[in-house]
Amino acid sequence: MTERTPLLNYRLVASVNESDQRSPPSSQAPEELPGSPRHRSSPQRQPKKLSVFFGVVVPTLLSMFSVVVFLRIGFLVGHAGLYQGIAMFMVAYFIISMTVLSVCAISTNGALDAGGAYYMISRALGPEFGGSIGLMFFLANVCGSALYVLGLVEAILGTFGVPEDPSVVPSSQQILPSGYWWSLLYATGVLLVCLLVCLVGAHIYAKATFVIFLVVIIVLIMIFISFFVVHPQIITLPSTSSFNPSINGTGIPTTANFTGLKLETLLGNLKAGYTVDYTTGKMMSFATVFAVMFNGCTGIMAGSNMSGDLKNPSYSIPRGTITAVIFTYIIYNLLSLLVACSCDRVLLQRDYGFLGDINIWHPFVIIGVYSSTISAAMSNLIGASRILYALARDDLFGNVLCLAKKTSHSGNPWVSVLMSWFLVQLVLFSGKLNTIASIVTIFFLLVYAAVDLACLALEWASAPNFRPTFRYFTWHTCMLGIIGCAIMMFLINAIYASASIAFMLLLLLLIHYLSPTSSWGYISQALIFHQVRKYLLMLDVRKDHIKFWRPQILLMVSNPRSSVGLITFINDIKKSGLYVLGHVQLGDLSTLPSDPLQAQYDSWLSLVDHLNIKAFVNLTLADSVRHGVQHLLFISGLGGMRPNTLVLGFYDDCLPKDKLIESSKSSTESTDPFSSSQDIEQPALYRFASLRGSSDRHDYGEFGDGKVLDPQEYVSIISDAMKMLKNVVLARYFNDFDRAQVLSPPSSLAKGDVFVDVWPVNLLRPDSCSYVDTCSLFLLQLACILNMVKAWRKATLRLFLCVEEGRSVRGSEAKLGQLLKDLRIKAQVNTVPWDQVVALHWQRQGGFSKNPKSQSPDSTDEMEARAIEEESEEDYVNSFPSNATRVSDDYLTAVNKLILDQAMPPPAVRFLYLPRPPADTRRYATYLHQLDLLTQDLGPILLIHGVTPVITTDL
Repeated sequence: MTERTPLLNYRLVASVNESDQRSPPSSQAPEELPGSPRHRSSPQRQPKKLSVFFGVVVPTLLSMFSVVVFLRIGFLVGHAGLYQGIAMFMVAYFIISMTVLSVCAISTNGALDAGGAYYMISRALGPEFGGSIGLMFFLANVCGSALYVLGLVEAILGTFGVPEDPSVVPSSQQILPSGYWWSLLYATGVLLVCLLVCLVGAHIYAKATFVIFLVVIIVLIMIFISFFVVHPQIITLPSTSSFNPSINGTGIPTTANFTGLKLETLLGNLKAGYTVDYTTGKMMSFATVFAVMFNGCTGIMAGSNMSGDLKNPSYSIPRGTITAVIFTYIIYNLLSLLVACSCDRVLLQRDYGFLGDINIWHPFVIIGVYSSTISAAMSNLIGASRILYALARDDLFGNVLCLAKKTSHSGNPWVSVLMSWFLVQLVLFSGKLNTIASIVTIFFLLVYAAVDLACLALEWASAPNFRPTFRYFTWHTCMLGIIGCAIMMFLINAIYASASIAFMLLLLLLIHYLSPTSSWGYISQALIFHQVRKYLLMLDVRKDHIKFWRPQILLMVSNPRSSVGLITFINDIKKSGLYVLGHVQLGDLSTLPSDPLQAQYDSWLSLVDHLNIKAFVNLTLADSVRHGVQHLLFISGLGGMRPNTLVLGFYDDCLPKDKLIESSKSSTESTDPFSSSQDIEQPALYRFASLRGSSDRHDYGEFGDGKVLDPQEYVSIISDAMKMLKNVVLARYFNDFDRAQVLSPPSSLAKGDVFVDVWPVNLLRPDSCSYVDTCSLFLLQLACILNMVKAWRKATLRLFLCVEEGRSVRGSEAKLGQLLKDLRIKAQVNTVPWDQVVALHWQRQGGFSKNPKSQSPDSTDEMEARAIEEESEEDYVNSFPSNATRVSDDYLTAVNKLILDQAMPPPAVRFLYLPRPPADTRRYATYLHQLDLLTQDLGPILLIHGVTPVITTDL
């Protein structure tokens, strides 16, 4: 079953499989596919058998009762008083209740696998967040297990340990040596017992915990009965308390009173009385007492951690966890009230094991402490191993955790158990219970906050598939849980809280860069979609203003293999605007079995990633390229984000070069030059069609040269775009353009060696040398935008001013300089005398009037069309003028040579004025021929025509 399998199908198949698991054939056991690190297939496991009670309620209750109920209730009431103690329980249970609601919501939204809270968080927030929190949760369970083992050792030494004070005579039962190393030895032995149980498997663990559960319940009943049955008595305090001075400073008390249920005792225990903890010698406060108490609430995930061993996790986890939380809350409050009514404050502060002294049968409490604490230690140990196993199966940390994937024949991850046991053993060196309580509490609070955040993100994303059957939650409960956890983390210990958050962020970045792509789905994508949709609706095209204009570009790409240089260059002039890569595939959907474009999107998106550009991809299927471009111009973009500029490659006879496969080959060879092509998975970049003229391509296109459109259709596309009020850019000679090489040439040593040349004049109409029309200003704007890009910032703009004799050169240059100053464009203005070039144009004009009969048939046709164009010239602003049809090839060749002569040193790219195509479609071929002559051998060049104002001098 893969991650993409529908949940309904999953549950139907699961129900069928459960009935068919009696004798599955060995040949049908699923095998793990190679090369699929996230694939969840695994050998046939034992069927999941744990029910709500055995799998969730019992482990959760035992984890929450553990140390606090037997060893720390007196500590809580003695230091904080009954009022603050109940307040602590209310705050703690409010925080965990908000988290429990989130756990219930997520667990009832789909099928759960092994890993518990980690599985929920990772599948909701993605591998980076899930992996970092999962590792933190693993460490929290490790430290929690060590905490409970140390609590058990403290209880054992309190009963059977030899007093550390040599002046105190030990009793007959106090035979165990005391001290740090002896305590470590006892803790190691206890942990070894937990390890043996966990190594056998989850079902033995469940049976053992049920027996322990019965013992703990019996002990709790006897404790409640003892408060009413046992008579008042004087209790001898442990000898270790004599090392600390008393609260009132009058002496060192050695005894304290159990008064029975008395109002006077209750009144004395209502308010707080913080003092020094006799086990650590540190002064207690609200935060430190709360940190110790909160460990009694951190067991709410014990049932969730067993999600991989439950019969029905989505059903069991909500019911079992809520039942355990309500039950423990009631027991804790009742026990606190009875303790406050019957025990002297000195007794509560100086003897944490007093419940054994006041019990009907003293060993009862000892048995309860031992049983519940070892059960909680086992619960945390087996929970840590399951989380580690889930982390290893997801391959978030590469080969570091590869050994943790190994399981026994019954499915028990024994290597994960051993690794968890080893880490718990290391934590045991801390020695004291209260020392690591703050760390454990902060880790668990961080995990709870992450669960709340996961549920909040799913709720805010408003994804249709997030519809949990548990509906008793809102985003408010999630937010309250997050805020409560964050506040308590910093109240307990600001340094530990800050360090744990920093550690989590470090892990997040590490996993982001090291882990492979997952198929779990990313909640960030859903949230981004939700926000983008909202802001797109707010983006009103009626409020557009020229001050905030930016280029929004549709670049038509015939084949990405030959367009790498152009794609990267256009990415530089988009200026944070919309950038769309468009492609037209010829075909008719009615004659095809399926849409051929769907399979190509991955290749195009891989191209975007490979070139590291910020662009969208739009593909269309049409009967002609012209219709396809029209489709894209009409439908590309959304709302106020629509292309306003069309970029086309130039129509010429140059054979394209495959730059994409060259870069891919070089990167592949540099990685492993000895690996064969069969061993390397072919990336999506290789899936584009071959270029025309290549050896493996045998078609010659519709026009016999490998092209899919003719010059007439090409110019028609330009004309269509201008009719739709789109700016048009024609790009030529970008086949060999290498941005890195252009911007850092090997011979360049001084600043400003990169030049961008701008010719803001219509060179096909030399009788109208205006530098301030819409198209010229659009040219200047694009050149300025290119110069504003960080990589092109050191480039120098060179603006060429064409002048003739008899005109004021200084006056024209001054006016252009003032215009550039007003437009805040920094450029060098170079004057170019072109009298000889213009003379060729006027000679051509004179030739028409003197000897029309001597003209060629083509020239005669041009003269016949002149009248039509002169009549319609006023209808087409900036249209292809009538005298432009008479521009000779000699004139265009001379202009081309003029431009080449000014290139000292040669520029990186040139910006030229693109005139509007002629109104007469019969002149399209002539128009394209003139553009070809004008730009011949000029290197990378952009022919630009602007139809909308884009520059303003207003503030």
